[in-house]
Amino acid sequence: MSHPVDNAVSAVRTYIEQHRAAFLDDLAEWLRIPSVSAQPDHATDVRRSADWLAAKLKETGFPTAEVWPTRGAPAVFAEWASGDPQAPTVLVYGHHDVQPAAREDGWTSEPFDPVVRENRLYARGAADDKGQVFFHTLGVRAHLAATGRTAPAVNLKLLIEGEEESGSPHFRALVEEHAERLTADAVVVSDTGMWSEDTPTVCTGMRGLAECEIRLHGPDQDIHSGSFGGAVPNPATAVARLVAALHDEHARVAIPGFYDGVAELTDRERELFAELPFDERQWLRTAKSYAAHGEAGHTTLERIWARPTAEVNGIGGGYQGPGSKTIIPSSAMVKLSFRLVAGQDPDQVEKAVRAWADEQVPAGIRCEVVFGSATRPCLTPLDHPALRSVVRAMGRAFDKPVRFTREGGSGPAADLQEVLGTPVLFLGISVPSDGWHAPDEKVELDLLLKGVETSAHLWGDLGEHWRHAP
Repeated sequence: MSHPVDNAVSAVRTYIEQHRAAFLDDLAEWLRIPSVSAQPDHATDVRRSADWLAAKLKETGFPTAEVWPTRGAPAVFAEWASGDPQAPTVLVYGHHDVQPAAREDGWTSEPFDPVVRENRLYARGAADDKGQVFFHTLGVRAHLAATGRTAPAVNLKLLIEGEEESGSPHFRALVEEHAERLTADAVVVSDTGMWSEDTPTVCTGMRGLAECEIRLHGPDQDIHSGSFGGAVPNPATAVARLVAALHDEHARVAIPGFYDGVAELTDRERELFAELPFDERQWLRTAKSYAAHGEAGHTTLERIWARPTAEVNGIGGGYQGPGSKTIIPSSAMVKLSFRLVAGQDPDQVEKAVRAWADEQVPAGIRCEVVFGSATRPCLTPLDHPALRSVVRAMGRAFDKPVRFTREGGSGPAADLQEVLGTPVLFLGISVPSDGWHAPDEKVELDLLLKGVETSAHLWGDLGEHWRHAP
């Protein structure tokens, strides 16, 4: 007698195979819409992309599928209730806008004319993020077909924004405006990737981000270095000293209070990172760099995934043309970015940076610190029931152990976590070779269908293992 799990896996795979061709045809149709949010000329295409997705979600079976306007590009919201009062509510996040792309950028084929070569689908948005959004449409249908249900085992919601590739400038306001309709027990983000084709992984967190520019003002104008040098403070020297004071000899950020609240890695988390097949030499080649460097006492993966950082993004001041110009410049500047981890508060980090900068600057130099909007970090505990469901679902789809990663970058998922008070989970099947934002962006079709399968298993697993009390 077959095991029930084996029957479920077989039923899901059979359904996916039967509907594979139609699914890929639909995805290709969506990829042909050049929904480039960064280019005003494509504003109508972004709207067309939203309308297309809303219509397709209704065709999939979602009773509610709406286009939500923002002050910028529109988002798409869809909802499908389970009918079970004890079922959890899950919100899937992704985006339907894409990066700019043109054939002359180095594409082998037209970026908005999808083509399959060697079982890979090439098109702008194939991996980032239309392909990873769209696999949920076939996934939920496979879930229904395999279980005989007429509605998902969870209350399923989707929020697919249209401005992620432009920095999500209106996303938080959108979430705040619709917070009541977006209420969920967990958020699933399908805008990330896996370690590799052979190593399925689940991301458990992303770092936050705070950015600032520090402007130092000295003399009211550039002045002669012979007449005044050594007798008045030099803003360029002051900014160099400021940067030199940013880290200590162990590459730790030297700003007092910067590490307040940082959630330290547990021994188990460090063990899980160490299990990944990490080749530092290959990583350095990818980084176009020649040596690893960072906070003492931590591995490279720990540094980029789970430790806060401070980086100099740009520095300038004074004369930088050919030859020499013997001046004391009137001003100098440095641009800094801070990657933040769970436990850090961007507002407190900003206060710490401002106080530190004021202390570093000598008398006679006026210091101006300008911060932009911040992104908060997010982290899901390893024992969270929804995370365990994601891991089990992916394990069924891939027939392999699932390992854990984090993301060193930042994204709008933290807005969902903060506004909705909801844990964020990550379900992505893209791999590093997919070339996000680059020419010849692609998605591996076998992995894309594994994403479909994972989605199909996930809703049933959540409905079974994470139920509300009656």
